[in-house]
Amino acid sequence: MTYSAVNTIWVLIGAALVFFMQAGFSMCEAGFTRAKNTGNILMKNLMDFCIGTPAFWLVGFGLMFGSGSGLIGSFDPLIRGDYSHVLPAGVPLWAFAIFQTVFCATSATIVSGAMAERTKFSAYCIYSAAISLLIYPISGHWIWGGGWLSQMGFHDFAGSTAVHMVGGVCALIGAKILGPRIGKYDKDGKPRAILGHNLTVAALGVFILWFCWFGFNGASTVGMDSDALMETAGLVFFNTNMAAAVACCTTLIFTWIRYKKPDVSMTYNAALAGLVGITAGCDAVSPVGAAIIGIVCGFAVVFAVEFFDKVAKIDDPVGAVSVHCVCGALGTILTGLFATGVNTEKGLFYGGGFHFLGVQVLGVVSVAAYVAIVITIVFQILKHTIGLRASAEEEIAGLDVSEHGLLTAYAGFEMLPDTITDESEPVVVDGDIPVAEAVPVKKVPTFEDGTPKFTKVEIICKESRLESLKASMMQLGITGMTVSHVLGCGVQKGKPEYYRGVQVEATLLPKVQVDIVVSEVPVRKVIETAKKVLYTGHIGDGKIFVYDVENVIKVRTGEEGFDALQDVE
Repeated sequence: MTYSAVNTIWVLIGAALVFFMQAGFSMCEAGFTRAKNTGNILMKNLMDFCIGTPAFWLVGFGLMFGSGSGLIGSFDPLIRGDYSHVLPAGVPLWAFAIFQTVFCATSATIVSGAMAERTKFSAYCIYSAAISLLIYPISGHWIWGGGWLSQMGFHDFAGSTAVHMVGGVCALIGAKILGPRIGKYDKDGKPRAILGHNLTVAALGVFILWFCWFGFNGASTVGMDSDALMETAGLVFFNTNMAAAVACCTTLIFTWIRYKKPDVSMTYNAALAGLVGITAGCDAVSPVGAAIIGIVCGFAVVFAVEFFDKVAKIDDPVGAVSVHCVCGALGTILTGLFATGVNTEKGLFYGGGFHFLGVQVLGVVSVAAYVAIVITIVFQILKHTIGLRASAEEEIAGLDVSEHGLLTAYAGFEMLPDTITDESEPVVVDGDIPVAEAVPVKKVPTFEDGTPKFTKVEIICKESRLESLKASMMQLGITGMTVSHVLGCGVQKGKPEYYRGVQVEATLLPKVQVDIVVSEVPVRKVIETAKKVLYTGHIGDGKIFVYDVENVIKVRTGEEGFDALQDVE
């Protein structure tokens, strides 16, 4: 066989880009979940690739591409057989093998996000191996290995169904069997928003995925040695980008109308939804068709997230089911409508009739049914043997420490504390409260009448107003104050905020606490000055608390009372 340098390099570059999608998935999933599970998530995204690679080499590749039957390939451990019937023109076997390996790993890693924050790591490793060994290769054989669907004319250019929907169905079944995270739903079944801890990292993950998708879809031409292939690659790149961009615009506008503000995380999810949706037909639809697919996916991802969250009660922390399962299926079916007749049959809207559309629908339904049945068996076996879900104590503590002995993935950084508990009702203290034995305490004596009055003014405000407040207090003659960084908890009644379509309840926000003790300076003047400095008319301007103080003691000199407040040497 004569090899083509350009085709081989093209396939290998594509394989490298698709491999780097693991970094994108890792960051996206970590950012959309809580800090206490970051190490566990990074470990899972590493190991599903590391486990999937030998698993696909040992068994999966043969089952997917071996010349067996229309239902399954052949058992060919270590890839030793003849695969000339499936090799792209001019591409060596091992170049093709690594290209297919990274696609297999992508399907396996999708499951991690939907089952995040409460899955046993050992169980994850086992079912990830099952996906790479058996589930993905068999359905992949039907589509790409010469199986019965490909013989019928089913078209899935780069894997809306073969990769993304397969992973999405596994994620859907797994999240359903696993159950929601502790604290996700109240006693009435109403969903609570559990905020991701690092939207910056999640956004970077999405951009990495978008970049790598040009290799995922573009390199699926598996060649660049002819004018036709180069033209197809250009169309694939353009359509891939178009669908993602239009999906983002659609979700931006839709959430702005629906939630009164544009939803950041949902819009980033929409980019992935558009990418997943166009993957099946990126070589077969026009840019207009790609834009329409982007619009459909932009709406679909919002409705799907809300449906699984509020109706189906399936807790998917990152929206993996909505993006990969729903939009993967939609994109494959929409190809049956918008295919122009280039590289495949014409779609329904281009005069192709219902046959091609019917084949696309049949492929989606059959693959979804097969994957759902097999992965359900795998999950049930794990659930009733080693266990699928971490204990409540482990989940509350965080899987970083309980599964890996990692105290934090952010040593040296202060993270927002997680206040989720296993309590379904507020704790009510009744009766005597036990206390530890106190150390000897010397009581402060009662001061004589005529002692100057001391007042503590405690101001809670936005960090951005600290410097203005400090300068104003100095102008009043106040030369000493204590400043602390604190977290404020609460929401404004009648002004709901939304995260991924779910109303955010009381949340923790960074604030500054300024403590001032005054005697000679009038308290009312301090209060009025603070109000004037801090007022913006927006929610969160702050609060002022006033307390009586019995005495003030300066530690260095031992001075008490009014003298202790003076900083003059």
